[in-house]
Amino acid sequence: MHLSMHNWMRAEPLETTIARLAKYGYKSIEISGEPEKYPSADTRDLLKKYNLKCWGSVTLMLGERNLVAKDERKRAASVKYVKDCITMVKELDGTEMTIVPATVGKISPDATPEEEWSWAVAGMKDIYAHSQAAGVKLAIEPLNRFETYFITRCEQALALAEATGPDCGVCLDAFHINIEEEDLYAAIRLAGKKLNDFHVADNNRMPAGHGDYDWKKVVATLKEIGYDGALTAEFVAPVDRTPANKYPNALDMNPPGIDPDQLKFIIDHGSSILTEEFYDWLVKENADTLLPLI
Repeated sequence: MHLSMHNWMRAEPLETTIARLAKYGYKSIEISGEPEKYPSADTRDLLKKYNLKCWGSVTLMLGERNLVAKDERKRAASVKYVKDCITMVKELDGTEMTIVPATVGKISPDATPEEEWSWAVAGMKDIYAHSQAAGVKLAIEPLNRFETYFITRCEQALALAEATGPDCGVCLDAFHINIEEEDLYAAIRLAGKKLNDFHVADNNRMPAGHGDYDWKKVVATLKEIGYDGALTAEFVAPVDRTPANKYPNALDMNPPGIDPDQLKFIIDHGSSILTEEFYDWLVKENADTLLPLI
């Protein structure tokens, strides 16, 4: 296993992120699913400069991106979007593509369960064919009930993976399984050899070590099932605007330019624009907790 990290949680130049990860012992990055923002040639040069690898990517299911939308055109556009992300991963010599099937934050359905399942399977089969040709593994990720109504548990993700194709797997996120699974360690064991990615945040979505997770037990369970991929950090630090704030240096009052959709995505996840000083510390805290365990 090795440490990796997403880069959607703070708007900053990609080189700033990659340099920070290299400094604290991370070995790879899971690039945000925005291929037009990260030209492969430029990203490859940065990764080479800092001796980091691309682990993969994760879909950012914003706006009208939705594999189970009632509108056929939206579904087709969403399939194309995921394929474009897979192509980016291939061009960066990455390993996997984590897929959230439905729009993040959408908690009401468009159609019947049977219709939505058929749309999800059809879209995933199309995506799967593209991923097989590209040599990129798929990992379907369940979220929690407050972010989606569609796939929220490991067994649901496994069912969609099985319907998609024999090499399709799942991604589990420590934060989400802490909410939705009866036994989070049993969920990891259930995923077994199908686990293609594992996202890391503590029970309060802070970095590992800032909540009540037993990370030694989590890592031991991952080793038990033979998982040897990335522990991909995806913490989302809340911003405290009260006198009880423990981190007065957290909120960036002069934020850099940021795409409105990305800012909304971050705010919808209970955070805001964080200062580089605070974010740098969070990245280090996560590494200090997990590196001794792997």
